[in-house]
Amino acid sequence: MSFKAKESLSEQIAQHLADQIIRGDMLAGDRIQELRVAGELEVSRGSVREALLILQRRQLIDILPRRGAVVKEMSEAHVRSLYEVMQILLGLVIRKAIKVVREEDLDAFIELVHGLQIAAEERNLDEFFTLSFRFLEHAYPYARNPFVEDILINMQPAMQRAYFMALHLEGDEVKECLSFFKALVETIFRRDVRSALEIIREFAEHQSDLVEESITRARQIETAWGSRRKKS
Repeated sequence: MSFKAKESLSEQIAQHLADQIIRGDMLAGDRIQELRVAGELEVSRGSVREALLILQRRQLIDILPRRGAVVKEMSEAHVRSLYEVMQILLGLVIRKAIKVVREEDLDAFIELVHGLQIAAEERNLDEFFTLSFRFLEHAYPYARNPFVEDILINMQPAMQRAYFMALHLEGDEVKECLSFFKALVETIFRRDVRSALEIIREFAEHQSDLVEESITRARQIETAWGSRRKKS
């Protein structure tokens, strides 16, 4: 693959690597070797190094002494913290959106929900995933706060990683997510701040619990398997 600089070559590389982490093609603890990535993408090691710093800031990798860049572990505490902050910031965005949104502004949100409905019916998880974050990205500017928008954009890859996992953990999670987006649009239309904040809280807690439980189960299985191998 060959990359050509547009706005930022390092951003393009970061997005390429982020997609692999988000979708589980690279797992927690996997090393990301600058030289190999530079060779595969036909870019300089300096650009790769800058991309790794972006990924570190976005909570997808750790850069460790003597080990270099490794994919960040998704612990229960990490997931809980992520959803707690997302709940607060998204609540702020929606609260401010309810105050300023015009009826015609809702058309874009309704169109996105319609796309989510079709993707859910067709079990097209990739499309559903993409449209979910397109919906959120459309909402962010309503915060009218560049600091909040910047935090949300930097948090989004870590959020995508957890959300992608949630969509693939339970068959009914797509329905849960679709219900969340529909309910959110309805509360914006009614200008019902209290209900909107409650919907966001309930969804964040639900999905956080789902991902945390999966991580706990995986660790328990890994521990049990490791103990069995030692005995044998």
